[in-house]
Amino acid sequence: MSQKTFRLPDLGEGLTESDIAMWRVAVGDAVTVNQTLAEVETAKAVVEVSSPFAGVVAQLHAEEGATVEVGAPLVTFTVEGAGDDPAGSDGDGGRVPTLVGYGAAPDAGKPGRRARRDAGPSTAVESAPVAGPEEAPDAPGEAPALAADTEPIAPAVERGTGERPRCTPPVRLFAKRSGVDLTSLTGSGAGGVITREDVEAFLRAAQPAAAEPAAASSAPSAAGDATGSVRTLGGRPREVDVPVKGVRKATAAAMVQSAFTAPHVTEFLQVDVTETLELLAELKADRAFRDVKLTPMTLTARACLLAMERTPDVNARWDEARGVIVQQNAVNLGFAAATPRGLMVPNVKDAQAMDLRALGQAIAGLTSTAREGALGPAELTGGTFTITNVGVFGVDTGTPIINPGEAAILCLGAVRRMPWEHRGEIALRDVVTLSLSFDHRLVDGEQGSRFLADVGAMLRRPGMTLAMV
Repeated sequence: MSQKTFRLPDLGEGLTESDIAMWRVAVGDAVTVNQTLAEVETAKAVVEVSSPFAGVVAQLHAEEGATVEVGAPLVTFTVEGAGDDPAGSDGDGGRVPTLVGYGAAPDAGKPGRRARRDAGPSTAVESAPVAGPEEAPDAPGEAPALAADTEPIAPAVERGTGERPRCTPPVRLFAKRSGVDLTSLTGSGAGGVITREDVEAFLRAAQPAAAEPAAASSAPSAAGDATGSVRTLGGRPREVDVPVKGVRKATAAAMVQSAFTAPHVTEFLQVDVTETLELLAELKADRAFRDVKLTPMTLTARACLLAMERTPDVNARWDEARGVIVQQNAVNLGFAAATPRGLMVPNVKDAQAMDLRALGQAIAGLTSTAREGALGPAELTGGTFTITNVGVFGVDTGTPIINPGEAAILCLGAVRRMPWEHRGEIALRDVVTLSLSFDHRLVDGEQGSRFLADVGAMLRRPGMTLAMV
């Protein structure tokens, strides 16, 4: 038998670190080649990391939520083979094969029976069994099976070993937001698992103690210290630290870089889009578009692609190293999507070559994939122009920050029914505000204004498209 260490691979696009979102294995588990070891969250996507070896998990080198550098040890395996490897090397010393990017090469190990999951990532001390009291192992040394109605829990060991308390990820998140230290709780679930009810009971028990200093300071809903500073409000912490990592960390860095590197200019235009909404209703009723999700943003995206044919400058990029402006004929159309992981900007490759139906399908598909957290790095990089739709939140407009490496970004606001001049009279019309931010190094005021005016003209009178392109 020998040991081999699998190191976190380069997940692509020059990423240097990843966060462990969820372990799929525990110490003692027998794994096969290409079996998923963990879900890791990069600045671009959640990626499944697969095993290049077949063997038994000997050590997990990081806990869930920890940040791991590319090339750092991730999992150590015990595999069949001659000679021990006390250093836990990668075997051949070359790049470790993995399913991310180029596939895993088979190893000499053989698949085995899945062993107990309640051992911690870096210790062999056994934890309390998860099975009920009347259940017993099939044979000496074998772990009891999980009850059918038991949720998978984070691997941990008995209190005092330095490992995390046993609970499900939702309970861990609830405790973190409530400011509860799980190490101070005793779980009431099967095998000592901490449940949400345990956390809530702890908060209720802590509330009376918190109310005494609150009453002394005439603040019945807040607890304070000797100096009068408020620590809790209604049994909840006054402040909660939110780690800046993953998508949020990458977004913050990118926006700071863009805001302080590219000279931003923002222009605004109000447009009567009544005819566009009428066209949208007709398209939805048309048999050819019944299976396509069309929205005002879809038509706006199509208008932007057509307007770029007259003003290609908004699809350029600044090459600082060579001191040139690179004109790009292909349009990788990005769009901002709000997801549980934060704001993400996937992009439709070669959008200029698509008709309205194909564009609508591509946008809808990427939006669904983004909300599922299944976007890959390739779908989140390489954008050349972006649209952000703040109108879905009821916001009229904004001054969007350009994505780094792009020349412009268009913001689509909410459609409002308001009095508007129409054919010499005042009528109720559907009006939207467009705003365009552009990099003044690449786009002059005349070019940005012409592009925005062209987009507005096509949305005001869709039939004008025939005369413009």
